[in-house]
Amino acid sequence: MPTSTTASNSPTPIAILSALLQEQQGLMELLHRPRKVTHAGRDFWLGELHGRPVVLALSKIGKVAAATTATALIERFGVRRMVFTGVAGGLGAGVNVGDVVVASDFVQHDLDASPLFPRYEVPLYGRSRFEGDAALTALLFSAASAALGDGGIGGAGAAFAGSRAHLGLIASGDRFVSGAGESRDLHAALTGAGHEVLAVEMEGAAVAQVCHDYGVPFAAVRTISDRADDSAHVDFPRFIEEVASRYAHAIVEKLLLSLQP
Repeated sequence: MPTSTTASNSPTPIAILSALLQEQQGLMELLHRPRKVTHAGRDFWLGELHGRPVVLALSKIGKVAAATTATALIERFGVRRMVFTGVAGGLGAGVNVGDVVVASDFVQHDLDASPLFPRYEVPLYGRSRFEGDAALTALLFSAASAALGDGGIGGAGAAFAGSRAHLGLIASGDRFVSGAGESRDLHAALTGAGHEVLAVEMEGAAVAQVCHDYGVPFAAVRTISDRADDSAHVDFPRFIEEVASRYAHAIVEKLLLSLQP
């Protein structure tokens, strides 16, 4: 598909995805020479962050919407690398509210095509997991660790001074996991199948599969907003604005500064 002239001055942009506007608000405010392009029912913001050409986009919520957005970014805007920032529920031991999880790989926790295929296996792919790009993921993990370790998260750091960066498996599915019983059952089912999951969300595995199909490097970082159980954060919008968006700002800044052209 021909590259749109709207993106011709950014031949190798990096896409930065989030599910919610609040998660990306700080990045949009810093975008240099912003230009909005509407495509596939979505607004894409082109510009520069820290001297790098970027496309900012909202994936919308859920796997299908996220896959559509990822495909549009590749086909229409020619992105060569993709990064997802957002929030997730913690499932793994020691993964606490205020921590971040950088995905090593992704599994769809609600995918079950049995008995034709084993549970969690993506039909006709012969695999249940899609890995993040090793090099981009390593840079993102370093950026997340540095942001948490040097006070780079600004005012958010006071509430979560002991926050840690984790690297591991993230599960995605088209349901919001919030009850303690549902969380325990999900963790037990995944662990029993050999998937030691750290966090759960609703988009990452779909984006990872699209990027696998196109050969586009992908990495994702998620701020833990709750424990995916009855102790869920009681003021989610405030957490997004005061904590998660600041995490995203600091982590993305460090990542972009570390990237080679």
